[in-house]
Amino acid sequence: MSDAQVRAAETLDRPLAGMRVVECVSGTMAHTARLLADLGAEVIRVEPAGGGAERREGPMLNGQSLLFAAANLGKRAVAMAVTDPSFDALLADADILIENSAPGSDAHAALDPAARAARHAGLVVVSLSDFGQVGPWRTWRATDPVLHALSGGLSRSGLPDRAPLLPPGELFLHAAATQAAVITLAAFIQRLRDGRGDHVDVALIEAGMAALDPGFGIAGSAQSGVPLWKMSRGRFDERHRYPIIACADGYVRLCIMAPRQWRGMWEWMGRPDAFAGSEWEKLQTRFRSPDLIPAIAALLATKTRAEVEAEAAAHGVPAAALLDLDEGIANEQIVARGAFKPVAVAGIPVPMPDGAVEIDGQRTGPRGGAPDLSSDPVAFDQPRGHWTPPPAADRPLAGLKVLDMGVIVVGAETGRLLADLGADVIKVENGAFPDGQRQSRDDAPVSITFAAGHRNKRGLSIDLRADAGKTLFARLVGEADVLLSNFKPGTFDALGFSPDRLRALNPRLVSVDSSAFGATGPWSRRGGYGPLVRCSAGLSKLWVYPDDPASFSDGVTVYPDHVAARVGAAGALALLIRRMRTGAGGRASVSQMEVMMGHLAPLFAARAAGADITEPARAWPWGIYPAAGDDEWVVVTARDAAGEEAVARVIGHDDSINDRDFALSAWTRARTASEAAALLQAAGVPAAPMLRVVELPDQPQFQALGTFRTATHPLLAQPVTVEAAPARSRLATPEQRPAPRLGEHSADVLADWLGLSEAEITRLEQAGTIEVAA
Repeated sequence: MSDAQVRAAETLDRPLAGMRVVECVSGTMAHTARLLADLGAEVIRVEPAGGGAERREGPMLNGQSLLFAAANLGKRAVAMAVTDPSFDALLADADILIENSAPGSDAHAALDPAARAARHAGLVVVSLSDFGQVGPWRTWRATDPVLHALSGGLSRSGLPDRAPLLPPGELFLHAAATQAAVITLAAFIQRLRDGRGDHVDVALIEAGMAALDPGFGIAGSAQSGVPLWKMSRGRFDERHRYPIIACADGYVRLCIMAPRQWRGMWEWMGRPDAFAGSEWEKLQTRFRSPDLIPAIAALLATKTRAEVEAEAAAHGVPAAALLDLDEGIANEQIVARGAFKPVAVAGIPVPMPDGAVEIDGQRTGPRGGAPDLSSDPVAFDQPRGHWTPPPAADRPLAGLKVLDMGVIVVGAETGRLLADLGADVIKVENGAFPDGQRQSRDDAPVSITFAAGHRNKRGLSIDLRADAGKTLFARLVGEADVLLSNFKPGTFDALGFSPDRLRALNPRLVSVDSSAFGATGPWSRRGGYGPLVRCSAGLSKLWVYPDDPASFSDGVTVYPDHVAARVGAAGALALLIRRMRTGAGGRASVSQMEVMMGHLAPLFAARAAGADITEPARAWPWGIYPAAGDDEWVVVTARDAAGEEAVARVIGHDDSINDRDFALSAWTRARTASEAAALLQAAGVPAAPMLRVVELPDQPQFQALGTFRTATHPLLAQPVTVEAAPARSRLATPEQRPAPRLGEHSADVLADWLGLSEAEITRLEQAGTIEVAA
């Protein structure tokens, strides 16, 4: 059966069916179009004769790259020069062009994306580049480690008194690819609404910084409302926040956050008098204690990982065993959900992710394997979609109504992304159980991270435990376009709002639910925090120093919350596009564990391939080197033999010196990190100083891009630094309305959405059904 026949035989109406995409992208950023392809778009890759270099990079299986396969499943590929008239003919039949030619390069001049956008008036051209089309870093070159260094992420990875630690895999680029997909869908919706194409300049440094672990976005619960830019300058031992503890057959991690979870831990420990006081219900008391973790370690030392997980669940304590890659892909949740499926690479079946998001209860995995390179003329084979969009507006989601039930990081980000695109996003809370992110360590009326993460929303406080509240909420659902939630699976059903009920209330409703382990399967009801997800996915065991397998260093990151929120946002936008075609709503479900494991797909495939796998030799140098100053470092990453020669030439390496790393370290120690990086970049070598979060807004490159701006909140004395527009395009810059107080807009929302009178709203308030902020 041909790929076209396979696609025709599918029962799932993929949301982006009818969308046509031309891709001129190399490397990991091909995952941007891979997500669009999984959601139904037809993607045709255009590569040079003989294929792009990425077909020969990374771990190889019988001559085929697993990195290339993971990024390009379900696409087609053709060898074609971008200067050939047939390339323009292909663009004339396309909706979107995604390209990543380096600004200033010959490839960029030949492609000339700005001219292509001008020539094809209805085409959305998305240019992905390391640092954008403007600014002093415009011609710099990047790798995943370089982007980590320049985003502030590297400065927080690792342990005190050691060099910073590069995270495993290519997490930054994967996060950037997902952010780019959201931006692409937003630009396409804008084109549908007003008929005009766009040239969208996406800088990977901004995209990954926003989607991986932003220093100026919403932070994790354990931060207690303190933003990353306020944290101490050096790396610090955060292992007490989410402690990893040795047990009889490995390690387990505990996430004891809420008072009820601590009370469960105390009961499990046998109610010891030493920890009996009410002060132990506070995070800071537990974090500062030198005695608590040793006491817990003594309890767990003789238990197996499975016993710890079972006993923790019985006491309501969130816990997870640390799994390696082999255990991660074989865990019962991944197997039950069919999260991976065998895909033939070089004729050998290896496991690959079966889609990052579920649509209407079905997986959206790739339709076909990695594309062979064709030299024959190519054309799109699926009919172009016929969409009926809302009237023209200055923002893609203007006029759309969103009920945002989300909490903490994933919930905050998904709704905020839609609000930034113009939707009327209503943050729904219960006054008795407000979003935990409102709390701050210094008891401020609103935390800085909440102010950053919930801007541009309105606030509604409603009691969903009461029948009157449920009735009112059902009326709101009937008026909504989108419903967002990230409760533990089953919670919303217990309130009386199952997927079937939601569909009955509003057949046009688009709903997005996100959970730690997925909406179905034996782990679906597990309490999920990002640190536990990282353990179950196999990432925590990878994020260690090579010489110390117990040096777990993932304690500060919030990954995968921000990027999972963008997968959910992509699902929402894709379903809204489908609704323009069919008139019907739909449901997108996101498993945060599966998002993370998708980013590690080549590693899982390599492990499964066993003896058949080969890893091409990596050029020297590739790592972190000391620079002049206290705890200052520079990342140097030579990608090939030419880069290796360039490094040797810049540092004046004497061939008589056997230890090249010693020579390079001596050279970097004699210079500031910025000076060393600039000299290496001038020679074409990807390099970067390690920046800290507080330093980012003052960097000339971010100022040239307009990456940051300040926002104010009436309950905060000082302005807050937040992200500005996610890319340079004709999309309107997001507004900066302050995050809502609890119930601040209850009356306005009920009047706007339901047409309730002032008297009706007053009765609801007096009955306790809603709260209206004073």
